[in-house]
Amino acid sequence: MYSNMLVNCSNCHTPLQLPSGAQSIRCALCQAVTLIADPRSLHSLPSSHALPPPSPYGHAPPPPPSPYNQAPPGPPPSVHGRKKAVICGISYKYSRHELKGCINDAKCMRYLLINKFKFPDESIVMLTEEETHPAKIPNKYNIRMALHWLVQGCQPGDSLVFHYSGHGSRQRAYHDDEVDGYDETLCPLDFETQGMIVDDEINATIVKPLPHGVKLHAIIDSCHSGTVLDLPFLCRMDRGGKYVWEDHRPRSGMWKGTSGGEAISISGCDDDQTSADTSALSKITSTGAMTFCFIQAIERGQAATYGSILNSMRNTIRSTGSSGGGGGSAAASLLGGSGGAVTSLVSMLLTGGSVGGSGGLRQEPQLTACEPFDVYTKPFVL
Repeated sequence: MYSNMLVNCSNCHTPLQLPSGAQSIRCALCQAVTLIADPRSLHSLPSSHALPPPSPYGHAPPPPPSPYNQAPPGPPPSVHGRKKAVICGISYKYSRHELKGCINDAKCMRYLLINKFKFPDESIVMLTEEETHPAKIPNKYNIRMALHWLVQGCQPGDSLVFHYSGHGSRQRAYHDDEVDGYDETLCPLDFETQGMIVDDEINATIVKPLPHGVKLHAIIDSCHSGTVLDLPFLCRMDRGGKYVWEDHRPRSGMWKGTSGGEAISISGCDDDQTSADTSALSKITSTGAMTFCFIQAIERGQAATYGSILNSMRNTIRSTGSSGGGGGSAAASLLGGSGGAVTSLVSMLLTGGSVGGSGGLRQEPQLTACEPFDVYTKPFVL
């Protein structure tokens, strides 16, 4: 009924993209809830609800108090430096699906974005079970809303990041847009009752709307995540670093790219592989293998290009899988006090649970993109 409809937040007036059929929407910035009335039942808005006139000084007027008492006091946070991120880490605690390292991953990624790539703290939305606000719990609705927020109002020069650490799966695709016949999925906290988030929806939400000049990076640490953004091209790289771009555009002709922007995904494994939640790499606490290797490559200066970061991640995972300890010794410089930006944070995570890492790792991080490029000359920048 409200397909592609934009509404203004009732508190901070940020434009919000309303999912089809939704009766209300929560702003990911100020947490205020805006109720949506059926436009067919509205003849005119009462004068008390009229929008304030534009400010002659080019500044937005101070926001009215939230009618739902859910917005923090003071002005809404602004996005400085055109950088925004959604970070999601799900542990599925007290369930048979429990993971030990995903919240650690989320905390480390937030620390990295703030300290290495200068993302403002207030422009990062964290979704984990440790968050106290109900809108920050990583259930299906909140993840969907956060992804809509990530791309809302994006402009040329913006840098967007979506990091996910949690369960992933795949299901039979009953349409003609998957090369392998399967849809890849993310599993929100309530996936057993509310269902999974399918790659088609992720693509439609954060890939297709990207205008020219906007860059999106998705860092996905989950099983079956190779093509979870449904991007048209996959970089198939061998152990020697040679690569070709595979064309994954649907045979149906459906467009899975952007609206002129750039979308790149780095994922934990291929579509038919699983991603490890392990202590084999850090030796001190559990992490997602892919997230750990991604951060380590950056901290070690091995992320100048997309090719170098992909090779570094794969080599670390491969050495861990073959020797049972290569990744741990390689991780010492990151976690043991070499002065890396993440060192002080990971040292705070020593109480995190661990799972055994003696079985070795069998996963290959993947790179997908909306357009092919030279992975050894294109600089990696968030």
